[in-house]
Amino acid sequence: MGGTPSTLDTLGAVLLGLWAVVMWAAVAVLAYANRGTVRPWLFRASAGVIILGIVGQLGHVQEHFAQVGYWVAHPNERPWMTPWGTGLADGLGVVDMSKPSLGMEILHMTGNFIFLAGLVGVMLITKRALNTRARKWGRMGVWMQGIHGIEHVVLTLSVALGANQAIGMSTFFGFLDPGPGLWTYRIWWHFVANVVGTVIFAIAVYHLWRERHTVEATYRTRGTSTAPAGSAEPELVGSVPGKAND
Repeated sequence: MGGTPSTLDTLGAVLLGLWAVVMWAAVAVLAYANRGTVRPWLFRASAGVIILGIVGQLGHVQEHFAQVGYWVAHPNERPWMTPWGTGLADGLGVVDMSKPSLGMEILHMTGNFIFLAGLVGVMLITKRALNTRARKWGRMGVWMQGIHGIEHVVLTLSVALGANQAIGMSTFFGFLDPGPGLWTYRIWWHFVANVVGTVIFAIAVYHLWRERHTVEATYRTRGTSTAPAGSAEPELVGSVPGKAND
């Protein structure tokens, strides 16, 4: 980390940043649009945000598994990152080359916010399906990952503002000196947080798949009904019958 990035590293860093920006822009648009008339495209767009969150978290959590795997073999060495993780960190680090660890902090913060956007997507898609299990697990994930995301913001800001080492819960607020103790604590802190968060996300997506027809029904309008001629006209759905909106 802190090395001179290649053109490919810089391009990858830019694309990763754009990925996060696009996802959160989509979240903002969907949250606003969901306040008004029910539209079928809101269901599809929310599903797209969730899928992008899944892809992003698969790439993110494998980095933590790789770090823990390296720690098991070399517990007294400095934390290790995969070549692609190191390249992205170097690319992001161009914002301030005088702080070698800043790129790594930005990388993990960005990865966590992509993950959080995917979880928020679960909440958006189930806005009118309030009693579904997918929504309950999605809410749990948003709370947990929201706290994790704040931790990464604090870590990143502390380095950006000139701290000798990142300060946060996962670094024991800077009271641990650099060395195997600090490295072990931080590696396992983030590994556990990401694994638990990933499991919650997976359970939420599993229930969303099982409840997809119930959830999708809340986005149907008269214009999208496929009811046969002569049958009773379906109700204009703004909420699941018997359930209140958020």
